[in-house]
Amino acid sequence: MPSPLRVTMVSRIYRPEASAASFFLGSIADSLSAAGHEVEVITARMPKGLSPEPRGERVRTFPVLRDRNGYVRGYLQYMSFDLPLFFRLLFSRRPDVVFMEPPPTTGAVVRIVCALRRIPYVYDAADIWSDAADNATGSQLVIRVLRGLERFGMKGARRIVTISQGVADRIAELGVRRPVAVTGFGADTESFRYEEAPIERVFLYAGSYSVWHGAEVLIDAFAEFSRTRPGYTLRFIGNSTERAVLAARAVERGVSDSVEFLDAVPAAELRPRLTRAAASLATLRPGSGYDYAFTTKAYSALAAGCPVIFAGPGPTAPFLREAGLHVRAGEAVDYDPAAVARAMGAIADEGPDASARAATARWTERHHSMSAVAERVRAVVEAAAGR
Repeated sequence: MPSPLRVTMVSRIYRPEASAASFFLGSIADSLSAAGHEVEVITARMPKGLSPEPRGERVRTFPVLRDRNGYVRGYLQYMSFDLPLFFRLLFSRRPDVVFMEPPPTTGAVVRIVCALRRIPYVYDAADIWSDAADNATGSQLVIRVLRGLERFGMKGARRIVTISQGVADRIAELGVRRPVAVTGFGADTESFRYEEAPIERVFLYAGSYSVWHGAEVLIDAFAEFSRTRPGYTLRFIGNSTERAVLAARAVERGVSDSVEFLDAVPAAELRPRLTRAAASLATLRPGSGYDYAFTTKAYSALAAGCPVIFAGPGPTAPFLREAGLHVRAGEAVDYDPAAVARAMGAIADEGPDASARAATARWTERHHSMSAVAERVRAVVEAAAGR
């Protein structure tokens, strides 16, 4: 048998901090450890109240700047992670392979250090950051620099993994000619699972909501829905620079008393909220240059048995429609307030069905478990190390 690998994973975010990326990276670490490999994670110090929960991997943290929402997001925040990372990765015990999570600035640091030390690395391109930035800033200089850094990081990778063919196609459009494996994403079915509970009159949006998500369509839809079905709550849980914008829109539409904004919570706290919600919500603004993105929060909701209402373009819509052939997965609609309001009404009229929710959770675990995806990523990491 080949000797175990030493694998270093690099990410500014890691479990138990609430994020789809955290759960995904943790599952990859679990898969690598289960295969006998030695795994070390270099990450940021957790927010106050959280601490690493290793399951066989070694987790090394260091202090970073966080924004006012407690997230490592923004140029100064990224720099506070990437500058120390350069030296920590440069002088750490030499691994056989590095697996890294963006932002692109981290990709640039990893490429430089790995080139100096002749270490292969795998780039996790779950999405294209420079495309997202195109919707968040009007500065073409910022976008050009970010795109250059993103290309630089990906072009140095021995392998690239991504969650959908749409992202793989976009990587090729950017001129990156590296082997790309479409591994999918999946649900963390250990953290998100179904447990029967009373269903609340709540529509829940869990996760980040940036400009390119276009979550304001939910405010407009909820206002329309509430005119005929009062008594429901629209609840956002997560980090966003758009919170003030959405809160002001709720005031304009006369539903501010029924719209809540809560900070991100760990998976253990989010799971029961999803289990009790009437439906989970997800959006993607059309024409944002990000139409190929998959809204991965749909996996976690379905794993908890919660139906999903998705509004927008991209691969999430056909995924939900296909899932709907097997279980009560929810509905994919156009990015339109009236369409979303009708979907909310359909959920409200159907009422809770414990057996249907349990079936949805079982189907998701069987077909879209994150552990199965992590096994595919592990194979890519092993291949990048020459195994």
